Amino acid sequence: QVQLVESGGGLVQTGESLRLSCVGSGLPFNVATITWYRQAPGEEREFVAKITDGWRTSYADSVKGRFAISRDNPKNTVHLQMDNLRPEDSGVYICHTAYVRNYEGQGTHVTVSS
Repeated sequence: QVQLVESGGGLVQTGESLRLSCVGSGLPFNVATITWYRQAPGEEREFVAKITDGWRTSYADSVKGRFAISRDNPKNTVHLQMDNLRPEDSGVYICHTAYVRNYEGQGTHVTVSS
């Protein structure tokens, strides 16, 4: 059974940093593209960042230069380093993969106070 578990969220102030982690199990993690989405209350889910099995990365324009996605395949983990956080970065951050079919975790909450 495929599982994705996010962690690392919390409450921080504007300008601070957080490092999110997504740990996968039940799939060959090294060949899976992993995507981070976020959803704020009352808002649509939005793309944040993605990393492919070949380590190609892509980012939403709103986070370019502030966020960095990386993977540690031996640990079945993808990290999202978030620096210079802003209040508009607040939301539930969800880890997703479309390996065979769609899987995602429960999410981790990020709150950035002004």
